[in-house]
Amino acid sequence: MAVLEYTIADFINRESWWRNRGLLVLNIYLILPLLSSVLNGLDSSILNGLQILPGWQEYFHHPQGKTLGLINSAQGIGALSGIPFSPYVSDLLGRRASMFIGAIIVLAGVFTQALCTTVQVFIGARVLIGLGIAFSINAAPLLISELSYPTHRGKLTALYNSMWYLGSIISAWICLVAYDRTGASQWSWRVPVFIQATVPVLQMMLIWFIPESPRFLAAKGLESQAARVLAQYHANGPKQCDHLVAFEMAQIRHALNVEREIASSPSYLTCFATPGNRRRMFIVISIAIFSQWSGNGLVSGYINIVLDGIGITTTRTKAIINGCLQVFNLASALLGTTLVDKLGRRKLFLTSNIGMLIVFSMWTITTALFKETGTRTATVPLIFMFFFFYDFAYTPMIISYTLEILPYNIRAKGLAIMNFSAYLFNTFNAFVNPWALDAIGWKYYLVYCGWLGLELVFMMVFIIETKGRTLEETAALFDGVRPQNTTERKESATFSRTPQYAPRPPRLEKDNPDNYFELHDSSSARSSAFGSPSHIELQEYSRVQSDVFGSLSHLETQSEESAITAVNHHHDIVS
Repeated sequence: MAVLEYTIADFINRESWWRNRGLLVLNIYLILPLLSSVLNGLDSSILNGLQILPGWQEYFHHPQGKTLGLINSAQGIGALSGIPFSPYVSDLLGRRASMFIGAIIVLAGVFTQALCTTVQVFIGARVLIGLGIAFSINAAPLLISELSYPTHRGKLTALYNSMWYLGSIISAWICLVAYDRTGASQWSWRVPVFIQATVPVLQMMLIWFIPESPRFLAAKGLESQAARVLAQYHANGPKQCDHLVAFEMAQIRHALNVEREIASSPSYLTCFATPGNRRRMFIVISIAIFSQWSGNGLVSGYINIVLDGIGITTTRTKAIINGCLQVFNLASALLGTTLVDKLGRRKLFLTSNIGMLIVFSMWTITTALFKETGTRTATVPLIFMFFFFYDFAYTPMIISYTLEILPYNIRAKGLAIMNFSAYLFNTFNAFVNPWALDAIGWKYYLVYCGWLGLELVFMMVFIIETKGRTLEETAALFDGVRPQNTTERKESATFSRTPQYAPRPPRLEKDNPDNYFELHDSSSARSSAFGSPSHIELQEYSRVQSDVFGSLSHLETQSEESAITAVNHHHDIVS
C-alpha cells in the first residue's frame, strides 16, 4: 500500500467555522484572552487622553518635564517589575491562573488610581496596574496561540495585538464624552479611569470557564486531558473524533521531547542556550525595540505636545483627532490581520518599514516648515498615513511572529523577554521624548528617520517567512531542520504499490466510546508519553484503518515525522 506523508492540511475542518459547534464555542471562549490586549490598550492610552483634559491638568497642577515623564512611564515600570516572573507563573500554574492573578492586581490599581488625590498616589497606582498587566499580557497570547484551531492561529494571534487599538478607541472617546458632559470637573478624568475596571472584572469572573492550553497540559504529563480538550474543540466533541487530534498530539509530544533533550533548564538562560535560540531571541528583541522606536511613541504618548507643535491648541479638536486616529489605527491593524496568511509575514514587515520611512520623512519636513516659516501643511494626514503603515504589520504581528518562532520550552519566557524589551524602551521613550522635543524640537525627528532606515535593512536580512507552518514546524526552522511544505510532501510521497483510490483525510466517526483518547496508566504508556505516539489508544474502526491508513499507529508516526523532519528519498524532489 502507498506510504504517504500526511500534513495538518489533510485533517483540518473544511466547513465554515461558525457551522462547527466546537470551533464556534472555542472562538467565543478566546474573546476573553483577547480582552487582555484591549485592557493594555485602554490603560496605555488613557494618559494620552487625560493630558488633553483641563480637569486633569488643573487637578495635578499641569505636570511637565520629569514629572510628566514619570507619570507616563509608571505603567512601564510596573510591567518591567512583573514581566520577569510572569512566565514562571504561566508555566507552573497555567495560562488561566496567570490571567486571573493579573486581573486581581489590575483591578486594585484601577480603583487606587480612580480615587487618588495626589500625583504620587496616581503614579503608584499606575505602577500597580503595570504589574498586573505584565501577568495578563504574558498568559493571554500563549493561551490563544496554543488553544486556537490550526488554521485560525495566525489570524487570532495577529488579532490579539490589534485589539490594543480597541482599548485605545474606548479611552479616547470616553475622555471626549466625559469632557463634553463635565467640562473641567475632576469627574472628566475619574470616569474614564473607572471604566478600566470592566475588563479585569470580566476576566476574573469568566476565566475558569474556558479550557486550559493543551500544550501546557501535555507538558505537565496530563496528555489525556490535553487530548480531550483538542477533541472537544478541534474535532467537535469526544464522540466525534478525527485524526487531527492524533496528529496534533504527536506533534506536541515529539516537540516537547526534543526540547527537553536540548535544554532541561527552566531558567531564562535556556532562551540563549543554542544557536537556534540565540537567533530567535535576536529577532524577538529587535522587533520589540522597533515596535517602540519607530516614531510611533511621539503620538502614542505625547499627542498633546505634537499637536501643539503644529499649531493645534484647542482641547476639543485635539480630542477628536486623537479619537479618530485610534479608530483609523484599529482599521489599519485589522486589515493587516486579514493579510497575514495571504501575503505572509515577511512581505508585511517590508511593506510596513518602507512606508514608515517614506511617510515619516515627509512628516519631518512638514513639521520643520511650520516651525521655521509658520506655514501650515498636511502634517495631520501624514500622521494618519504613518500609523497606517505601522499598524499594517507591527500591531498584528509583534506578538504572533514572536510566538510562531519560539518552541514550547521557551515560549513563555521568550514572550516575557519580548514584553520586557518593549516596555523597557517604551519607558525610555516616555522619559526622553518630552525632553528632546523641548530641547531640539523638530530636529529630534531626524533621529527616527535614520533609525527607520536601519529597521528596513534588518527586515530584509533577518526576517524569515513562517506562513503555512504549524508552531512546531516553524520552530524547527531555527534548529537546522528544513521541513517541507505541504505541496512538496505530497509530491514526494513514496508508493510501494499503486493504490486503488486517492487517499483522503479520515471522516468523522460518531459512535466512538467516551474514553476514545484516554491514555493507559501502565508503565509502557507512561514511558512513551514523549516518545512513540503509537501508544495513544485510538479505538478506530478496522475499515478506516485498513482502507485509508493501513494502521492508526502508522498515521501517528507519520504525523510526528512530517511535523519535525523532512522525508528522505532516493532522489531529490526539491532543487
